[in-house]
Amino acid sequence: MSFNTFGKIFRFTTWGESHGPAIGCVVDGCPPNIKITEKDIQIELNKRKPGQSKFTTQRKEDDKVNILSGVFEGKTTGTPISMIIYNKDMRSRDYETIKNKFRPGHADYTYFKKYGIRDYRGGGRQSARETASRVAAGAIAKKVLQNKLGNKYKVIGGVTQLGILGCDTSKWDEKFISKNSLFCPDKSIIKIWEKYLLSIRKSGSSCGAIIEVRAKGVPIGLGSPIYSKLDMDLAAAMMSINAVKGVNIGSGMNSAQLTGEQNSDEISQTGKKTNFKSNNAGGILGGISSGQDIIISFAVKPTSSILKQRKTIDKFGKNTSISVKGRHDPCVGIRAVPIGEAMMHCVILDHYLMNKAQCS
Repeated sequence: MSFNTFGKIFRFTTWGESHGPAIGCVVDGCPPNIKITEKDIQIELNKRKPGQSKFTTQRKEDDKVNILSGVFEGKTTGTPISMIIYNKDMRSRDYETIKNKFRPGHADYTYFKKYGIRDYRGGGRQSARETASRVAAGAIAKKVLQNKLGNKYKVIGGVTQLGILGCDTSKWDEKFISKNSLFCPDKSIIKIWEKYLLSIRKSGSSCGAIIEVRAKGVPIGLGSPIYSKLDMDLAAAMMSINAVKGVNIGSGMNSAQLTGEQNSDEISQTGKKTNFKSNNAGGILGGISSGQDIIISFAVKPTSSILKQRKTIDKFGKNTSISVKGRHDPCVGIRAVPIGEAMMHCVILDHYLMNKAQCS
């Protein structure tokens, strides 16, 4: 399988399977002399690790990261940073009864048709378990950007819609996001969301979600106007996350409903400060960052592994039915929040380094 590497200057390559002995990544292109510890990376990994609440899979993984190379005396050396996370709580027996069946909505069918072989244990390489490696890479990118841009740089994500239930984004509360297990930014809706999600889980089904990620303190000028637009690379980054089926930058798809005067973000000047009246562009104009907050949202489909019986076929081409038992998230979108944040960090750092190379 090719294409396991993401990025241009700041790059990371992930490896490993859901039920293999370990997963990990190799980060290349990280600048030297950046202070980094395993604790810095662990903080980010703890946001997405499973088994932390009744709303996520009960697979228990510490997701404890070990740095194997690229860091000496607490600082990056400029050489490849290799990291490993050992898998500990695999229950491969859960998949024995369905190993010859294709789970509807999963990549089982296409993987088998493409490669002629697949790891049926939790989906193998196609599993969202791979995303822990991305979060580790994103933690390094975050440390570099904070070093270069200062504390004004910050990325925060939240779930803005859970299944059919949205929230009021005008009530966006960053502190509340970190205090609830659903990454909800709106205090007024959290109890309703919890009740809704528990009913979804009890019924043996699942639901989707919309995640919004906001980046503050991004300098003007990141991105190129044609084939490496900042929004193009951000969209590709978010689309690469498991189960993501759609991406919006700023007003995104909703901008089609606006008039020209509604959509245009009027500009004014106060002394040396440039002001934008609105941010329908999501902080990116012509593929280049404007200095406004970068706002991106993406839709995550419902978890495909559900208890309810579904029709499918097996690898021999015979019609059959399937009910997927085991430990699964009733909404995979919840744990996609720190993954979206990580991918934002990685793309912004990649473009920051490219901009330095061309325009410094």
